[in-house]
Amino acid sequence: MTSTALPLHRNAPARRHWWWHYEVPTLLLAALLYAAWGALVWWHALLPGWALFVVGGFLAQLHFSLQHESIHAMRHLPKWLRHAVVWPPLNLWLPYPFYNRGHSSHHVNFHLTHPERDNESAYHSAPAWQSYGPVWRWIYMANQTIAFRVVLGPFLRLWKLVRFEAGRVLAGDFSRLLTWFWHALSVAPVLYYVVEVCGMGFGEYLLYFVYPGMMLGSLRTFTEHRWADTPHERVAIVESNLVFGLLYLFNNLHHVHHRAPTMPWYEIPVYFRRHRAAVLEANGNFYYRGYGEIVRRHLFKPVFTPVHPNW
Repeated sequence: MTSTALPLHRNAPARRHWWWHYEVPTLLLAALLYAAWGALVWWHALLPGWALFVVGGFLAQLHFSLQHESIHAMRHLPKWLRHAVVWPPLNLWLPYPFYNRGHSSHHVNFHLTHPERDNESAYHSAPAWQSYGPVWRWIYMANQTIAFRVVLGPFLRLWKLVRFEAGRVLAGDFSRLLTWFWHALSVAPVLYYVVEVCGMGFGEYLLYFVYPGMMLGSLRTFTEHRWADTPHERVAIVESNLVFGLLYLFNNLHHVHHRAPTMPWYEIPVYFRRHRAAVLEANGNFYYRGYGEIVRRHLFKPVFTPVHPNW
């Protein structure tokens, strides 16, 4: 832990108001998201493909951001309700319980970037790297560039998921199949609405919602973490505009989130503005002015070598 102390107090009178106590802004945002998604799919035929790609991807990633919010915040709501609000699998591919459990382990700050203990690390251990063939070494190195991570990274992520799940089954571990069963049952009504009710092809939904949503998620996570001696210097701040802030529910101010994981999304930018200097001092000025800067610097240049320098 860094020695820099950051004040993490909240506005106590405001927090006592029921509107904030039950995090009604998050519930309203979820209602607006589902309404917008339903309307976009319903009227999809009236929009050009580029508009569907942009807006559909935005809504898909925003839903993923809400799932992330439900893991950490909304603590005054019953657990079943907190999960139910974000359960509908609009993104299709990742069961929410797996994301919930896996991401929770990511918040052991001491293990951040560990290639085996941090399941969101982009690093590989030196022995693992030596065991890869030249093609996989090239792929993992290319995955440290924006061009590869955003365009082809979603396919690499799906491949890793399929390989992991298939490996568990082939090893005789069937403990995760029940979760996949419930996930399939949850996907069914989503696809029924998309395909049967609204007449959108399954491939179209993948192209205009799932894929661009994964692309936007890959952009956010591209350089959230890097190795440093102290845990909180491993967590970035990307000071972006309101559009990307809302898209990621201000998780782009990632260091603040790791310092106070249960802080609701709408309090994060307020906190950052009030304590900007202390936040940047605490994370070793691991800072970007926006995603445009990240793209300019790392479109084709790796952000770091993927072999972990310490672990």
